Amino acid sequence: MPESEYRTQVTEAFPELADIDSDELREQVVEAWCLGLERGGWRDIEDIPYAWNIHEVSNVEHTRGVTRIAVRGAEEQRDFHGADPDFDVIRAACLLHDVGKCYEYVDFVEADRLDAPNPEYATEEIPHSLSGYALAHEVGCPLAVQRAIPHFIGEIPTRTLEAELVKSANSISSNAITQAAMGISLDEWVTRYSQTQ
Repeated sequence: MPESEYRTQVTEAFPELADIDSDELREQVVEAWCLGLERGGWRDIEDIPYAWNIHEVSNVEHTRGVTRIAVRGAEEQRDFHGADPDFDVIRAACLLHDVGKCYEYVDFVEADRLDAPNPEYATEEIPHSLSGYALAHEVGCPLAVQRAIPHFIGEIPTRTLEAELVKSANSISSNAITQAAMGISLDEWVTRYSQTQ
Protein backbone atom coordinates (compact mmCIF):
# COMPACT_ATOMS: atom_id res chain seq x y z
CA MET A 1 0.00 0.00 0.00
CA PRO A 2 1.39 3.46 -0.81
CA GLU A 3 2.64 5.49 2.14
CA SER A 4 0.16 8.26 1.29
CA GLU A 5 -2.73 5.87 2.00
CA TYR A 6 -1.23 4.95 5.36
CA ARG A 7 -0.73 8.64 6.16
CA THR A 8 -4.38 9.31 5.39
CA GLN A 9 -5.49 6.39 7.56
CA VAL A 10 -3.31 7.53 10.49
CA THR A 11 -4.35 11.18 10.38
CA GLU A 12 -8.03 10.26 10.09
CA ALA A 13 -7.81 7.65 12.86
CA PHE A 14 -6.14 9.99 15.35
CA PRO A 15 -7.62 13.51 15.40
CA GLU A 16 -5.58 14.03 18.61
CA LEU A 17 -2.53 14.50 16.36
CA ALA A 18 -3.75 18.04 15.69
CA ASP A 19 -3.25 18.87 19.37
CA ILE A 20 0.51 18.20 19.24
CA ASP A 21 2.07 21.67 19.02
CA SER A 22 5.36 20.57 17.48
CA ASP A 23 5.05 20.00 13.73
CA GLU A 24 8.16 17.81 13.82
CA LEU A 25 6.87 15.61 16.63
CA ARG A 26 3.46 15.28 14.99
CA GLU A 27 5.18 14.13 11.80
CA GLN A 28 7.32 11.63 13.73
CA VAL A 29 4.21 10.06 15.26
CA VAL A 30 2.62 9.70 11.83
CA GLU A 31 5.85 8.30 10.37
CA ALA A 32 6.15 5.68 13.13
CA TRP A 33 2.60 4.49 12.50
CA CYS A 34 3.17 4.36 8.73
CA LEU A 35 6.30 2.23 9.22
CA GLY A 36 4.49 -0.09 11.61
CA LEU A 37 1.51 -0.51 9.29
CA GLU A 38 3.71 -1.11 6.25
CA ARG A 39 5.99 -3.63 7.93
CA GLY A 40 3.06 -5.37 9.56
CA GLY A 41 1.35 -5.58 6.18
CA TRP A 42 -1.91 -4.08 7.44
CA ARG A 43 -4.50 -3.00 4.91
CA ASP A 44 -6.45 -0.87 7.39
CA ILE A 45 -5.34 0.65 10.69
CA GLU A 46 -8.80 -0.09 12.10
CA ASP A 47 -8.20 -3.86 11.68
CA ILE A 48 -5.59 -3.99 14.44
CA PRO A 49 -7.38 -5.34 17.51
CA TYR A 50 -7.03 -4.00 21.03
CA ALA A 51 -5.78 -7.43 22.19
CA TRP A 52 -4.97 -10.71 20.53
CA ASN A 53 -8.25 -12.13 21.85
CA ILE A 54 -10.40 -8.98 22.03
CA HIS A 55 -11.35 -7.92 18.52
CA GLU A 56 -14.55 -6.04 19.41
CA VAL A 57 -12.42 -2.99 20.22
CA SER A 58 -9.79 -1.68 17.85
CA ASN A 59 -6.31 -0.61 18.82
CA VAL A 60 -7.24 2.82 17.45
CA GLU A 61 -10.13 3.17 19.90
CA HIS A 62 -7.93 2.11 22.81
CA THR A 63 -5.08 4.42 21.76
CA ARG A 64 -7.44 7.38 21.48
CA GLY A 65 -8.92 6.54 24.88
CA VAL A 66 -5.50 6.38 26.50
CA THR A 67 -4.59 9.75 24.97
CA ARG A 68 -7.79 11.41 26.16
CA ILE A 69 -7.47 9.97 29.68
CA ALA A 70 -3.81 10.96 30.02
CA VAL A 71 -4.39 14.51 28.78
CA ARG A 72 -7.25 15.01 31.23
CA GLY A 73 -5.08 13.63 34.02
CA ALA A 74 -2.27 15.98 33.04
CA GLU A 75 -4.67 18.92 33.08
CA GLU A 76 -5.69 18.01 36.63
CA GLN A 77 -2.05 17.65 37.66
CA ARG A 78 -1.34 21.10 36.23
CA ASP A 79 -4.47 22.91 37.42
CA PHE A 80 -5.01 21.28 40.80
CA HIS A 81 -1.50 20.29 41.90
CA GLY A 82 0.63 22.88 40.08
CA ALA A 83 2.65 20.27 38.15
CA ASP A 84 4.16 21.08 34.76
CA PRO A 85 3.56 18.07 32.48
CA ASP A 86 4.75 18.24 28.87
CA PHE A 87 1.55 17.84 26.86
CA ASP A 88 3.33 17.20 23.55
CA VAL A 89 5.29 14.35 25.12
CA ILE A 90 2.13 12.93 26.68
CA ARG A 91 0.11 13.07 23.47
CA ALA A 92 2.90 11.64 21.31
CA ALA A 93 3.74 8.84 23.75
CA CYS A 94 0.07 7.92 24.18
CA LEU A 95 -0.47 7.85 20.44
CA LEU A 96 2.59 5.61 20.08
CA HIS A 97 2.26 3.44 23.17
CA ASP A 98 0.64 0.58 21.19
CA VAL A 99 2.03 1.19 17.70
CA GLY A 100 4.04 -2.00 18.25
CA LYS A 101 0.81 -4.00 17.91
CA CYS A 102 1.30 -3.46 14.17
CA TYR A 103 4.02 -6.09 14.52
CA GLU A 104 2.77 -8.23 17.39
CA TYR A 105 -0.79 -9.00 16.31
CA VAL A 106 -0.40 -10.11 12.68
CA ASP A 107 -0.90 -13.76 13.67
CA PHE A 108 -4.20 -13.06 15.44
CA VAL A 109 -6.31 -11.68 12.58
CA GLU A 110 -7.73 -13.14 9.39
CA ALA A 111 -5.18 -13.31 6.56
CA ASP A 112 -7.33 -11.13 4.29
CA ARG A 113 -6.66 -8.13 6.54
CA LEU A 114 -2.95 -8.27 5.70
CA ASP A 115 -0.70 -7.88 2.67
CA ALA A 116 2.62 -9.72 3.05
CA PRO A 117 3.79 -8.82 6.57
CA ASN A 118 7.57 -8.41 6.77
CA PRO A 119 8.77 -11.42 8.82
CA GLU A 120 11.76 -9.44 10.09
CA TYR A 121 9.38 -7.21 12.05
CA ALA A 122 5.95 -8.84 12.13
CA THR A 123 6.20 -11.25 15.02
CA GLU A 124 4.88 -11.63 18.53
CA GLU A 125 8.39 -12.32 19.86
CA ILE A 126 8.97 -8.73 20.98
CA PRO A 127 6.32 -7.14 23.22
CA HIS A 128 4.51 -4.27 21.54
CA SER A 129 5.63 -1.68 24.08
CA LEU A 130 9.26 -2.42 23.23
CA SER A 131 8.77 -2.53 19.47
CA GLY A 132 6.82 0.74 19.82
CA TYR A 133 9.80 2.22 21.66
CA ALA A 134 12.03 1.05 18.80
CA LEU A 135 9.76 2.63 16.17
CA ALA A 136 9.74 5.94 18.06
CA HIS A 137 13.52 5.82 18.28
CA GLU A 138 13.86 4.97 14.59
CA VAL A 139 11.86 8.00 13.46
CA GLY A 140 13.75 10.33 15.82
CA CYS A 141 11.20 11.03 18.54
CA PRO A 142 12.71 12.85 21.52
CA LEU A 143 14.03 10.66 24.33
CA ALA A 144 11.25 11.93 26.62
CA VAL A 145 8.67 10.43 24.25
CA GLN A 146 10.60 7.18 23.79
CA ARG A 147 10.93 6.70 27.56
CA ALA A 148 7.19 7.13 28.08
CA ILE A 149 6.16 4.41 25.60
CA PRO A 150 7.13 1.20 27.46
CA HIS A 151 4.20 0.78 29.83
CA PHE A 152 4.80 -2.49 31.62
CA ILE A 153 6.35 -2.51 35.08
CA GLY A 154 10.10 -2.95 35.00
CA GLU A 155 10.75 -1.99 31.38
CA ILE A 156 12.05 1.46 32.28
CA PRO A 157 13.65 1.75 35.72
CA THR A 158 13.10 5.50 36.22
CA ARG A 159 9.71 6.80 35.13
CA THR A 160 8.90 10.41 34.35
CA LEU A 161 5.64 12.18 35.15
CA GLU A 162 4.65 11.77 31.50
CA ALA A 163 5.51 8.05 31.51
CA GLU A 164 3.40 7.49 34.62
CA LEU A 165 0.47 9.23 32.96
CA VAL A 166 0.76 6.99 29.89
CA LYS A 167 0.99 3.84 32.03
CA SER A 168 -1.93 4.86 34.24
CA ALA A 169 -4.13 5.92 31.34
CA ASN A 170 -3.37 2.63 29.58
CA SER A 171 -4.49 0.69 32.65
CA ILE A 172 -7.67 2.75 32.99
CA SER A 173 -8.61 2.25 29.33
CA SER A 174 -7.65 -1.43 29.39
CA ASN A 175 -9.74 -2.10 32.49
CA ALA A 176 -12.75 -0.50 30.83
CA ILE A 177 -12.26 -2.57 27.68
CA THR A 178 -11.75 -5.94 29.39
CA GLN A 179 -14.75 -5.26 31.65
CA ALA A 180 -17.00 -4.30 28.73
CA ALA A 181 -15.82 -7.06 26.38
CA MET A 182 -15.32 -9.95 28.80
CA GLY A 183 -16.72 -8.93 32.18
CA ILE A 184 -13.31 -9.15 33.87
CA SER A 185 -10.68 -6.71 35.14
CA LEU A 186 -7.35 -6.17 33.40
CA ASP A 187 -5.58 -8.06 36.18
CA GLU A 188 -7.94 -11.00 35.70
CA TRP A 189 -7.35 -10.88 31.94
CA VAL A 190 -3.57 -10.89 32.43
CA THR A 191 -3.75 -13.77 34.92
CA ARG A 192 -6.05 -15.80 32.71
CA TYR A 193 -4.41 -15.23 29.33
CA SER A 194 -0.74 -14.38 29.87
CA GLN A 195 0.11 -18.09 29.89
CA THR A 196 -2.03 -19.04 26.88
CA GLN A 197 -0.93 -16.69 24.14
